[in-house]
Amino acid sequence: MRPIIAISMISYSTFTLPNGLRAVHNYDPSTAMVAVNILYNVGSRDETPELTGLAHLFEHLMFGGSVNIPDFDAEIERAGGTNNAWTSNDFTNFYDVAPAANFETLLWLESDRMLGLSFSPRSLEVQRSVVIEEFKQTHLNRPYGDVAHRLRSLLYTEHPYRYPTIGKEISHIERVTLDDIKHFFYTHYAPNNAVIAFSGNVTLERAREGLERWFGPIPSRDIAPRLYQPEPAVESPRTLTVTGHVPQPLVVVAYPMAGYGGSGYVEADLLTDILASGRSSRFYRHLLMADPLFTEADASIAGSEEPGFLMLKGRLTDASPEAVSHAIDALNGHARALASAAGDGNTDFGGPVTGRELERALNRFDSNHRFSMLSYLSRAQELAMAEMHGEDINTRTDTYRAVTQERIIAAADTILNPSRACTLVYLPE
Repeated sequence: MRPIIAISMISYSTFTLPNGLRAVHNYDPSTAMVAVNILYNVGSRDETPELTGLAHLFEHLMFGGSVNIPDFDAEIERAGGTNNAWTSNDFTNFYDVAPAANFETLLWLESDRMLGLSFSPRSLEVQRSVVIEEFKQTHLNRPYGDVAHRLRSLLYTEHPYRYPTIGKEISHIERVTLDDIKHFFYTHYAPNNAVIAFSGNVTLERAREGLERWFGPIPSRDIAPRLYQPEPAVESPRTLTVTGHVPQPLVVVAYPMAGYGGSGYVEADLLTDILASGRSSRFYRHLLMADPLFTEADASIAGSEEPGFLMLKGRLTDASPEAVSHAIDALNGHARALASAAGDGNTDFGGPVTGRELERALNRFDSNHRFSMLSYLSRAQELAMAEMHGEDINTRTDTYRAVTQERIIAAADTILNPSRACTLVYLPE
């Protein structure tokens, strides 16, 4: 029987402004700083197939000047703060950190760019050039840089997840107009499509007053509906072999799975930990340490809001067809052995998930969650995401600890279905 480990509760309050902006507040008097995090419910899944990369471009444009503030970064630095952002297929996130004494400066800055950007031709051209250069550096001119494009196009045929966040191709970014930018902004960047979270040395009263002062006057907006259809199920194995300027062969096997909160999502997250996290993991012991073919072996999940995928990945020392076939069999064999009915009786791949392996994965999750909550910036980001999901952050570890050995074996048996495997083989030219 697993021991019950008490987790220190995170104290927070929530409230919503009349314009629809949801707020989460965590008071931390142990620091002189404050973190402000704004999570917008917009990502690359909200783009049209003919004009991709807009959400990521907006991540950059949001720093290019707003209605009343021409230089966002300069004002942050003047307040003794720092800032950054990220974009995914599902969300766009902005965060600022500064001394708590300058808390309202952060609200002033964030509210002004939520109200409206400068929409200047110069800002668009500057940020367009930055994004195009990033596209080239990270996806075109880097070894394995186009793996996301290749794999997603193999897994998805209809859903916007079929292209990565940076966009399908550079030509889409090149032809974005100011009218495109304005339409995308006013149909997605709005108080009623966002969550703002505070963590640091700012009281609830001060946070509420500041939020009402700076964000209250911003009107709610009509948010563009998501009109795409669900991705059709993968009904037979798919394989794609490509070549490129890469130093070693790469094999990726992906299996469709549920999106966040769906059946088997938490179990899949734990499965990939059992397979590839730490030196006690199966991939490390049986592939990296015992099989000279592998120089890297990993497992992960996409972590997406809508149905995503569980991915097995390995880099190899040999590009021969026999070696590639052996690698695919090894990755699949060790993964499918986690399920009670998998492995076709081949004991070389081990048996189903053990209670000890599950406990180790749960303890790792528990530890990572605890340590992440020590940082006021991490707390602000996690609280924003929990509010976006309609969850209590204090129950997250309980959700994982509720997973049983039987549940994780059943999830492995369901997800790791050979008939739904999508395999990408990337060979050196």
